[in-house]
Amino acid sequence: MFFNMIYFQKLKAFTLTDLVIVLAIIGILVALVMPILMPLISKAKGTEAQLQLEHIHTLEKSYFYVHSKYSSSLTDISFEHAKLTNEGGNANFKIEVVEATNNTFKARATSITDFDGDGVFNVWEVDQDKNVKEITPD
Repeated sequence: MFFNMIYFQKLKAFTLTDLVIVLAIIGILVALVMPILMPLISKAKGTEAQLQLEHIHTLEKSYFYVHSKYSSSLTDISFEHAKLTNEGGNANFKIEVVEATNNTFKARATSITDFDGDGVFNVWEVDQDKNVKEITPD
């Protein structure tokens, strides 16, 4: 008796063809916008390297004031490197001190990902005078 009271009526809805057309249009728009957004994405990722290198500079200066020399070891200056994205973390740059003497140091941040797919990896450096420079743009 309950089933006799229920009747089915046709509901207005989108067809599968409508949905596929909308998805295709969205895909085309994304493909058109991506080349415009890639330089902005690379620039934003570069900010990560700059901030990390400025932090390295601060740690190296603190180490210098105590020991009267710069260190080539990230452990000595108490820098804890975040896990890289290829190791399940969220860091996009590998940080290393490439040169350290009594009066100078140079630290480098090298991207582990080619952000814009052109085969070039982004590289930034900082020295004892806090000159943060982009050595290899991506």
